Amino acid sequence: MDQDPHCTAETELLQAVSRITTSSTTSPSDEEGNQPKAEISCQVRQENPEKDYMQDSSATLSPNSSMTTKELQEYWKNEKRQCKQIKLLFEIPSTRIVEHHLSKYVMYKIIILQTGSFDSNKSVIERRYSDFEKLHRNLLEEFSEEMEDVTFPKKTLTGNFTEEIINERKLAFKDYLRLLYSMKYIRRSKKFIDFLTRPELQEAYGCLRGGQYTKALEILLEVIGLQERLMRGNPVAIVPTLCAIVVCHKDLENPAGAFEYGEKALSRLHAHASHRYYIPLLETMIPLAYELGKDFLSLQEKLEEWKTKKDPIRVSTLKELAVREYVR
Repeated sequence: MDQDPHCTAETELLQAVSRITTSSTTSPSDEEGNQPKAEISCQVRQENPEKDYMQDSSATLSPNSSMTTKELQEYWKNEKRQCKQIKLLFEIPSTRIVEHHLSKYVMYKIIILQTGSFDSNKSVIERRYSDFEKLHRNLLEEFSEEMEDVTFPKKTLTGNFTEEIINERKLAFKDYLRLLYSMKYIRRSKKFIDFLTRPELQEAYGCLRGGQYTKALEILLEVIGLQERLMRGNPVAIVPTLCAIVVCHKDLENPAGAFEYGEKALSRLHAHASHRYYIPLLETMIPLAYELGKDFLSLQEKLEEWKTKKDPIRVSTLKELAVREYVR
């Protein structure tokens, strides 16, 4: 008697997912002997101290016989996404010499992109020697053991602006960033992430506070892509940037854009109702949803639910929170 092809497909998918979950129970000692040092996201998931994220992720769904074929397919996609090798590539293709009154220095253009897939949204930043030097000094304070074999380009008394020295440092800084990123605890550290994102964020928030919403939005949209790459294991950390983008879109009278990024922020806060951005974000999203003809009642219900559990206190608006970020 012929089998139903749909049943056969579902059975095969169940078996495939079962093999994945079975293989995930392999002892660490067995895996370490066969795995390359390049990071694999599923390994990070097991080691990641940010447990809230892993508990909240839909990828934690366990396969079982009651799942539909569509649910199993979604589970499979999530598993593949989580286990995909993630690696950032750092390139320093060019430099420029900057002169300000009595100071003169070299700015190094750094391009950061994700390998393994077509990454059209590459990030471009600029840093000078003193920025690298400060990063190195800060990392030595926190990661002395990890940094003991990491070399840093030394200063020279003369010739800092010669083509030879600049080209040597371009290669040295490229290798330096690649090596830092290869070390798990360093690439996750706030100091390393701040080196790659903080100057741009400070500029963006300065523009936001000055009412230059178009310029602020332009910078924030560039930074958010890099933050998402750097902080895959801690998605809540990028909520302030997402909310700043909401504020910019809203003040530029673009409710659709504001709602889009507001939804992204809410999806990262669904298990973090105590987060300082949660209620201001809900209060911003409700009128936006109403204006756009979207489901505002569910947002209203979440807000009312929170109010019944908490003492009524004054909560800052989303814009008030945003303008206080990155104040020097």
